[in-house]
Amino acid sequence: TDLDMKLKQLTKQIIQCRKEDDFSDIEIKFFNEELKRLKDILNNPTDFKIEQESTTFINKIHLTHKATLLRDANVNTNAKWIQNGITIAGGNGQGNALNQLASPHGLCIDNDQTVYIADCWNHRIMEWKPGATTGRVVAGGNGQGNHSNQLNYPADVIIDKKRNSLIICDYNNKRVVRWPLQNSTHGETIISNIGCLGLTMDDDEFLYIVDKDKHEVRRYRMEENQETVVAGGNGQGNRLDQLSSPTYIFVDQDHSVFVSDYDNHRVMKWMEGKKQGIVVAGGQGQGNSLSQLSHTYGIIVDQSGTLYVADRSNDRIMCWSQGATQGNMIIGENGQGCQLNQLSVPIGLQFDRE
Repeated sequence: TDLDMKLKQLTKQIIQCRKEDDFSDIEIKFFNEELKRLKDILNNPTDFKIEQESTTFINKIHLTHKATLLRDANVNTNAKWIQNGITIAGGNGQGNALNQLASPHGLCIDNDQTVYIADCWNHRIMEWKPGATTGRVVAGGNGQGNHSNQLNYPADVIIDKKRNSLIICDYNNKRVVRWPLQNSTHGETIISNIGCLGLTMDDDEFLYIVDKDKHEVRRYRMEENQETVVAGGNGQGNRLDQLSSPTYIFVDQDHSVFVSDYDNHRVMKWMEGKKQGIVVAGGQGQGNSLSQLSHTYGIIVDQSGTLYVADRSNDRIMCWSQGATQGNMIIGENGQGCQLNQLSVPIGLQFDRE
């Protein structure tokens, strides 16, 4: 990771000075400040623990990675959200250059903060490293089409760590594609004939996929030809056992499925094994009041059960505490626009490890 690299570089500098037996006061101060800075960065993240031991002039820091899922995130309900965002990918106008995006949809974030983006209108998946000014094409990018080296309006992407690959909703090709991350030029179709828009994977490696065309969410066992409808599946509608053009999903540790019910302007929660869901956000008709939503997209739920939703047509991100009848607007109070304190039809939504 980037932190590993910085630590190795600092260690190399210290070793060199020890070989030369030439530590100046300035160098000692610099090394101590750098070590303190690295320890400050590593003090809180959930995916590292810090073990420290002291020797002359050197503090040794051992990094031990812990497999922690982003769905384990927990956000203080009283947190104040900074209204000015930071552009981490794109931001150079719509286009197909490596520093541009065109209607980005779903995204996922790796442990090292690398972001993978479904660059929908460019028919490709982009990889964006932290601090980079340009991205890298890691899937598709060979024009719009249905060949194994092409994508057609990809809508979502997740990382399959076990197989070191990406799993992609190739929306207009009505398929789900697995694409190896190591310099692969082709993907492999793993599910066909599905109007896939959003997808996720749970701790047991079950794959959950939204079939927008059939107004349902299906669960698949990886490597097995088994599927189960876990939400919707009773035709298009607004009953508690129905969905209408669902978009994105989130699965918690109890295997409850949260669904963005796009045309019903609500978010539904389906507990495992239940025949119908419950409304956990919106459901009061289309609108922009704090109890309403307008065309929901990306969703995520933290450990406390607080729901965050991309309220697409209202150009805002809403936060719904568990059991609440109305939400709080945490981002988007300045209306639609392209300034750093504005959003314009937000779609994908993720927490990183900070």
